[in-house]
Amino acid sequence: MLFVIIFLWTPPHYWPLSMKYRTDYQKADVPMLGAVATEDTVSVQVVLYAWATVVCSLLLVPLGWAGITYTAVAAISGAWFVWECHVLHRKAQLGSLKQKEAMKVFHLSILYLTLLFVGLWIDPFIGNPLMG
Repeated sequence: MLFVIIFLWTPPHYWPLSMKYRTDYQKADVPMLGAVATEDTVSVQVVLYAWATVVCSLLLVPLGWAGITYTAVAAISGAWFVWECHVLHRKAQLGSLKQKEAMKVFHLSILYLTLLFVGLWIDPFIGNPLMG
């Protein structure tokens, strides 16, 4: 399941970076999505993959592999990640996207994954405070 989370996380992590370095990829003739598609198209894919990542990360809870601490960390950080991806998409739609905004999603994706794994790591040590 952790492999699937990272697999789904990779596009919304990397494609904002490819949006920033679009011309570099074009000059090098590397067909990254950020170099061959419009910002609107790329941002739609970023949003879809971000949602898929967050949903998949939350599947650890009903499968019994994570508790309340992980659930809180995954839900809050996941909501923040998806929100910022939607902000990126909205600005791409309006044609007002700046490179720093794409990089914000790139850096946030790293923080999101870090928080997710730290939450998973500390979850068994904290236990479930609701269960006593």
